[in-house]
Amino acid sequence: MAISFQSENVDFPAIKKRDTANWIKAVAKKYDRQVGEISYLFCDDKKILEINRQYLQHDFYTDIITFDYTENKTISGDITISLDTVRSNSQQYQTEYAEELNRVIIHGILHLCGLDDHTEAEKKAMREAENSALLLLKNGAA
Repeated sequence: MAISFQSENVDFPAIKKRDTANWIKAVAKKYDRQVGEISYLFCDDKKILEINRQYLQHDFYTDIITFDYTENKTISGDITISLDTVRSNSQQYQTEYAEELNRVIIHGILHLCGLDDHTEAEKKAMREAENSALLLLKNGAA
């Protein structure tokens, strides 16, 4: 069981891989899940648009795309994050870049744990779950 982090077309973000992996495992455990194979790719807007068009037939930029390979209670997936969009979102929402990046990192994990964000109620629940996970990270409980 492994969590891997790569970057393409961007500098690797200033995250602590081991701490981030431990945090992801702690969040998954809160949802009675264990971590299988999770791969993160940090990229630019151009790359995420290419993936969005090729695999989802969506012609727009986004901050994250999660491909879910979860089986039973073992979460697995490929998570692609555009650091360009994370940066612009942090400016738009007036949040620290690092906090916005962590929010997006855990957003993909929450999807793998079964949370969705299509309806307003789901979006609210997702935001609450993100905030709870960020608090866990901030308090070093991961």
